[in-house]
Amino acid sequence: MRRILSIVVGLISLTSFASAEALSGAELKNLLARIRENPITQANFQEQRVIRLMKKPIVNSGKVWFQPPNKFRREVKGNSPSLTVSNGQQLWIYYPNFKSAERYPLGKRSPLDATVAAINSALNLENVESTFHIIATRVDNGWELELTSRTPSMKRVFQKLTMGINDNLQAEHTDMLQPNGDRIVTTYSNQTRAPLPRSTFEFTPPPGTDISTPLGQ
Repeated sequence: MRRILSIVVGLISLTSFASAEALSGAELKNLLARIRENPITQANFQEQRVIRLMKKPIVNSGKVWFQPPNKFRREVKGNSPSLTVSNGQQLWIYYPNFKSAERYPLGKRSPLDATVAAINSALNLENVESTFHIIATRVDNGWELELTSRTPSMKRVFQKLTMGINDNLQAEHTDMLQPNGDRIVTTYSNQTRAPLPRSTFEFTPPPGTDISTPLGQ
């Protein structure tokens, strides 16, 4: 369970707010409404996982696609490639090097439902106020949003999530601080808002793939 949560959250910089003034409730509401009007649908990313017990961070890069409220696709390139796809009904993680895939059902009271829903809220900012406490500040060329969870289940996944939004209302970076002190820092580039075909969020395991269902469903 911890591995799948870590991968999904990766779709999601600890910044000091001492020199910036927090937005008022009305200003925050207006900012979130503007972001929701034109959501980002795809972007390239580079991710650094800073693990306390390792001298160097683990670096990954790839591309992510997202369609509110609950569809996403994340492709990791490099020596350890992986593909994570959710169509809102089930979530797949595919490891081409090992010809193996994991399938996680969503809905029907799946153990992942609440967590995936909360993460989706953080990604597309839909109804995010009901799931997270938010502090937003105006900074040079954009805003910084600091999200802390309202629910005990999400507090076990991350302690704090900081998002950098530029003046074009595009997410430029996220920084997730985990309860154990590890961090996942992700930067985004080449963001677009183009509509995506339905096939983007569908996945069929290639022939010969070893398929497992870790949740037993």
